[in-house]
Amino acid sequence: MRTTRRALLAGAAGLLATPALAQQGAWPARAVKVVVAYPPGGSTDIVGRLLAERLSRAWGQPVVVENRAGASGTLGADSVAKAAPDGYTLLIGASSEMAIAPVTFRQLPYVVARDFAPIARTSEQPFLLLVNAQMPVQSVAELVALAKAKPGTLNYASFGNGTSTHLMGELLRVGTGIEITHVPYRGSAPGIADLIAGQIQMSFDTVPAGTPHLGPGGKLRALGFTHARRSAAAPQVPTMPEVGFPQLVGSTWSSLVAPAGTPEAILQRIGADLARIKAEGFNAALVERGIEPVAETSAADARAFFAAETAKWADVAQKAGVRPE
Repeated sequence: MRTTRRALLAGAAGLLATPALAQQGAWPARAVKVVVAYPPGGSTDIVGRLLAERLSRAWGQPVVVENRAGASGTLGADSVAKAAPDGYTLLIGASSEMAIAPVTFRQLPYVVARDFAPIARTSEQPFLLLVNAQMPVQSVAELVALAKAKPGTLNYASFGNGTSTHLMGELLRVGTGIEITHVPYRGSAPGIADLIAGQIQMSFDTVPAGTPHLGPGGKLRALGFTHARRSAAAPQVPTMPEVGFPQLVGSTWSSLVAPAGTPEAILQRIGADLARIKAEGFNAALVERGIEPVAETSAADARAFFAAETAKWADVAQKAGVRPE
């Protein structure tokens, strides 16, 4: 009798589990949403849209980009942290919300290590130091000299308080002893617009954002590139080490991230598909747009990278006197 009851209970449990297993095995059975925590047009948005296009083809389902900008990327990140962990909501996690916000926000609504499941890194985006083309400077040294001659009169734009471009501006300020004023924006595009209009005098921004406005007749001028080697998309721009400012090396980056608790089988499927997409043209498409691809696809490597980046930016914030807000 007991044996029969156990058999019946086991059979019932198996029947209950079957739909769940079938559903997981059929993933994705509907559209997948990829959240970009910044406005359209910036490098993170470019990465998200290129990835969504290729994943949609791989999965045979729509992959839709949703821009949820605000609070230095933390609004979009928080929406994904609180989303159902079923593989249908993903995040293009950038350095600001994944590594810097834990340092610069006094009360962050999520804990990166607890609330997210990294899948893989996708790209790196070093910065151009950009100035309005009407500025009477042709080099980083001339910009520093002008700022010292007119202390407190030059403003620089960033993606928002506590973002990588904010801290790059603070590195410039502290490392050279100049007095410049930080003006935070809700992402790259609005800051670039004001830089072109002359409302802001300088900014650190990515190659895709800056290069369309460079060259003869352009509204912007690039003085340096925050990387150890020159950008293939802007080879005329010297690196910061080349022009005597080796401390001004840094970048933002993008990684594909899911809510914690997403089934491991789904995470592995996404990771494997991402690795194949990278080899089949995604990385090449990034290079064409001035974005540096990242080859590795390990979730463990991505998690370790997040922790290392948080430690690095914590050191920068401390040296620059940036306090949590």
